[in-house]
Amino acid sequence: MDDLVLADVREKLLKLRAELEAVASTSDESSQIVELDQARVGRLSRMDALQAQAMAQESGRRREIMLRRISVALERVERGDYGLCQSCDEPIHHKRLEFDPTASLCIQCAEKAENPE
Repeated sequence: MDDLVLADVREKLLKLRAELEAVASTSDESSQIVELDQARVGRLSRMDALQAQAMAQESGRRREIMLRRISVALERVERGDYGLCQSCDEPIHHKRLEFDPTASLCIQCAEKAENPE
C-alpha cells in the first residue's frame, strides 16, 4: 500500500477509536450496579434496569474488543504490513478493508477460521 492510503487508513482508525472512547465515557453510568431498594424502584422497573445494565455491559465488552482490534491495526500500519493477511501473507482485498479497516485476515482465511474442518 502506498503512503497516502496508509495515512488515510490511520486517520480513519484514529477517528473510529476516538468515537468509541467518547461513547464509552458517556455510557459508563448505565452499566453500574442496580440497587435492590424495592421501596424506591418497583419490581418491573428493576427488571428493566437489570436488562439495560446487561445490554450496557455487552456493548462495553464489544467496544473493548473493537478498541483492541483498532490498536492492532494501527500497529500493523506502523510496521508496514497493514493490508496483508496475518495467516497467508496475501493482500486483503481493498473492499474488505474499506468495510472493516481492522480486518487482519483475507476472506478465504477468515472463512477457514470460522469453519475449521
